[in-house]
Amino acid sequence: MKINYWHFELPFQYPFSISGGRTKTHQPSLVVCIEHQGLKGFGEAPAILYYNIPVEKMIADLTDRLKELESFDFRHPETFGAFAFSLFPENSFLVCALDMAAWDLFGKQQQKPLFQLWNTEWKNLPLSDYTLGIDEIPVMLHKMDEHPWPIYKVKLGNKKDIEIIQALRAHTNAPLRIDVNGGWTLTEAKEKIQELSIYGIELIEQPLSKDERHLMPQLKAQSTIPLIADESCVREEDVEKCADGFHGINIKLTKCGGISPALRMIKTARKLGLKVMIGNMNESSIGTSAIAHFLPQLDFVDMDGPLLLVGDLALGLELQNGIAKLSNQPGLGILPTFEMTIA
Repeated sequence: MKINYWHFELPFQYPFSISGGRTKTHQPSLVVCIEHQGLKGFGEAPAILYYNIPVEKMIADLTDRLKELESFDFRHPETFGAFAFSLFPENSFLVCALDMAAWDLFGKQQQKPLFQLWNTEWKNLPLSDYTLGIDEIPVMLHKMDEHPWPIYKVKLGNKKDIEIIQALRAHTNAPLRIDVNGGWTLTEAKEKIQELSIYGIELIEQPLSKDERHLMPQLKAQSTIPLIADESCVREEDVEKCADGFHGINIKLTKCGGISPALRMIKTARKLGLKVMIGNMNESSIGTSAIAHFLPQLDFVDMDGPLLLVGDLALGLELQNGIAKLSNQPGLGILPTFEMTIA
C-alpha cells in the first residue's frame, strides 16, 4: 500500500460559535488516501481544538508509523482499522481518516457502495438538519432566511437560550433540535427543558457536561424532550454507560475512530433500546459521504458540514432540502476534486 495525506482549511460561511465562547472561522482537516492494487480510498478527519488533536499532530503520528501502515497486508477495513488503533490508541481522529479510507478502498474492491456492503437498503432515510451557531438573534434569523431547511439544529448554552428559541419558533414551523454542548447546569437544564417543551423541540443534545453524566438519569426521568448523548458518548465503551441517562446517542466518526467502531456502536445502542444519531464535525463531502451511508440505520442525522463551509473537497454527494443523494459509485461514492495532485 501507499498512503498520501493533505492538510486543508476551509472557511465557514459564518463564524461558527457554540457554548463556552468557542468560535471558529475555518475548519482544518486531514485527508488521507490509501492506494492499493490500482485503487484509491479516501478518508477525512477534521481537527477540533478542544480535543487537542490538531492536523499537525495527526500528520506527525502518521509519518512516524507510515512504513508499518504501508506494510500491512490489507484484506478488510475492520482489521486495518484495528491495526491503526493499535498504533495510535490516543489519536482516534487519525484512526478515523485511515479507517474511512480503508472502507472506501474496500468498497471499490468489492464494486459496491458501503451501505450495500452492510446489507442495508436506501430507504426510510432521516432528513439532515442545518445548524445555526450561537449568534445575535437577528443574525440567526438571517441565516435561517438564507438557508430554508426542513429541520434546524440550534446551538444553545447562554443566557438568551429561551429568547432565541422563541424568536426562531416565531419565524419557522420546522422542527428544532437543540445542542447545548454541555453548557447547562442541572438546575438550568430542568428549568429550560420545561420552558422549551411548548416550542416543538425534537431533541436536546448533551445538556450537561460530560463530567456530570451521573446526574443525567435524574434529568432523563423528568424530561419531556428526548436527550441525546454527544460528548458523553465518544468511544464504544461509552454506549452502555449512556443508557441510563439518555434516550439516544450521537456518534461522531472522528471521535470514535471511524466507520468500523461506529457500526459496532449502532448494534450496541439498538440492543439497549437507544435512539441513534450520527453527527458531523464540519467535514467536507468526503467525511460527510461516510455519514450518508449510515442513513438507513439511523433515527436522526446531522450531516450539514458541506453546507456550513465555503468550498468543498469532493463531488458525488448532494444535500437538497435535508435529503442526501449519493452517486452510484462504489465505496464512499465521491470523487476528490484535488485528485489530480496525487503523485
